[in-house]
Amino acid sequence: MSESTNGLIPETTLRSSAAVVPAVSLSVRVVNLSVVILPFAGFVAAIVSLWGRGFDWVDGILLLGMYILTALGITVGYHRLFTHRAFDTNTTIQLLLAVLGSMAVEGPLLKWVAIHRRHHQYSDTREDPHSPHDHGGGFKALVRGVWHAHMGWFFEPDSPSLPQYVKDLRQSGLLRRASQLFPLWAILGLLIPAALGGLLTGTWMGALSGLLWGGLARIFLVHHVTWSINSICHLWGRRPFQTDDQSRNNFVFGALGLGEGWHNNHHAFPTSARFGLRWWQVDLGYWFIRALALVGLAAGLKRQEVPRSSMSAR
Repeated sequence: MSESTNGLIPETTLRSSAAVVPAVSLSVRVVNLSVVILPFAGFVAAIVSLWGRGFDWVDGILLLGMYILTALGITVGYHRLFTHRAFDTNTTIQLLLAVLGSMAVEGPLLKWVAIHRRHHQYSDTREDPHSPHDHGGGFKALVRGVWHAHMGWFFEPDSPSLPQYVKDLRQSGLLRRASQLFPLWAILGLLIPAALGGLLTGTWMGALSGLLWGGLARIFLVHHVTWSINSICHLWGRRPFQTDDQSRNNFVFGALGLGEGWHNNHHAFPTSARFGLRWWQVDLGYWFIRALALVGLAAGLKRQEVPRSSMSAR
């Protein structure tokens, strides 16, 4: 699939020259599911075991609040606004979303966008930055593919062609500067929950606990959910649209990822601000964009409406 001159991805994700990606084996899915579920289970177990001794309501509020804010920064800001230009907004909201996305500590804005645009161009082929597929045969290759898709790709060298994917964003001095200040925003994402924890409890231990749960643990949770979109949503779930990749809709990550888990919908219609195309497909990211539009802070929303008859039962 050819890219447009400014790095944006055309509406269709079908690649005219690419072979259809083979079906996912059960063994690959089981390994991937284990990689995803075990850390989540450990995280929940830690909260339960520490309740009243190292985790309380203040910590829970800081964890949930910072999770929602930074996850919105990723799905609404980094992804739907800056990567796919699914809606328009003013410079103040752009900066706020860039900062919140940076607080998720998934990388500078321009690099994140470039990698994701490349992912759409080469989805589930050898050139895809984080596909679980095409890593060879056998169990070792299976594990290697799941690891690569979930987080292994993060430690590999960047493609030298990444800058060409963000030529449009580089024209904005505001966005260039916001991306360059990524370390500052990442540190701020740790200091804010620490300060709030100290203020709400009136103790230094409250500040330390806020740093731990609203900062470090929250970063782990946001990362794990985001990376699960790369791995589990290319292995587990339904494929109502026939794209030339293995992108899938997954209800669990549709909710946890604030709409990101409706991944097959998104790959079929990447420029749509709305990922959840059915009333029951929870998409908090889109609801947030709609709220911005209602108060005059967002415009030009691109929303895909799909007739029921056009969706397959796969």
